This record gives sequence, structure tokens and C-alpha cells, in this order.
Amino acid sequence: MNQNALEAKKAAVAEIVDGLKTCKTMAIVGYQGLSVAELNELRRTLAGKGSRMGIYKNTLAHRALKEVGIDGLDEYLEGPNAFVFSDEVSAGVNALYKFSRFHEHLTLRAGLVEGKLVDAQGLKEVAKLPSKEVLLSMFCMVLNEPMASLARAIDAIATKDAGTAPAAN
Repeated sequence: MNQNALEAKKAAVAEIVDGLKTCKTMAIVGYQGLSVAELNELRRTLAGKGSRMGIYKNTLAHRALKEVGIDGLDEYLEGPNAFVFSDEVSAGVNALYKFSRFHEHLTLRAGLVEGKLVDAQGLKEVAKLPSKEVLLSMFCMVLNEPMASLARAIDAIATKDAGTAPAAN
């Protein structure tokens, strides 16, 4: 085998292993039937969400999964696949899900969410989760509500008492 080809394959396996070790979510998607322009659009969308997409041979992906110690994804490694690595749990999968609703050739197959194997339905459920920023905002609102309610109650009492208080001469 050509030494350059062997080095390229080793680099691809190392890239997949690095992606698996550093990402929170990895999704396997089928892209057969998408045009080059659509794939480029998908790559730009994913890059805006802090995700990256790579297209690798299934045998190289299988080697990388075996090297990391992940089992259960072999049945999804058939046909042309793209691998999407995301630093946030729902951002990349959400972008994939939205893109797949308008491009029928993109199919969610399976993936890993924080080290746990999920099927296509599980990826769709993860896609529906709010982003980290939205969750933090919701949490802050929950923390703020008791104090806001107390302030409104005190203001209502103060306003009511000011209206019934006798006028000073």
C-alpha cells in the first residue's frame, strides 16, 4: 500500500478519535442525494453552531470507534455517512434536524450523546431540547421570580396604604 495513503488513513482515524473524545454529541447522518451546494450549506450552518462535519470511510470510522471502545454503532456504518461532532449537546443535532426537514435526502441514523448510544428517534428528541443559553435564561427566571413577586406584593401594599392614609395638615 502506498505510504501516503496509509498516513492519510491514520490521520483520518486520529481525527475521528479526537472528535469522539472531545465532543459532547456525535451524529451519524446519511447524505446520499444531497448536492454539493446543499452539503456546503449544511457545513456552514453547523459551523455557526459550533459543530463540524466530516465524511470518512466506514471502515476508518469503525476502527476509530473500536479504538475509543464504543460498540453498537456498527449496524449504522453502511452506505455513505457523514459524522457530525458538536461541542454542545443539542446545537449540532438541532441544526441537522432542521436541515433534514427541508432536505429529505439527509437522514439521521444514530449517534452518541455524552457517551450514550442513541438511535435516530433519540437524536430527534435531543434536537428538540433548548440550547444551553435558553436553559440558563430559564433557570435565572426561576431564581428571580420569588424576589420579583415579593417586590410586587410590597409595592401593592405601599400603594394601597398611600391611598388610604390621612392627609397631613
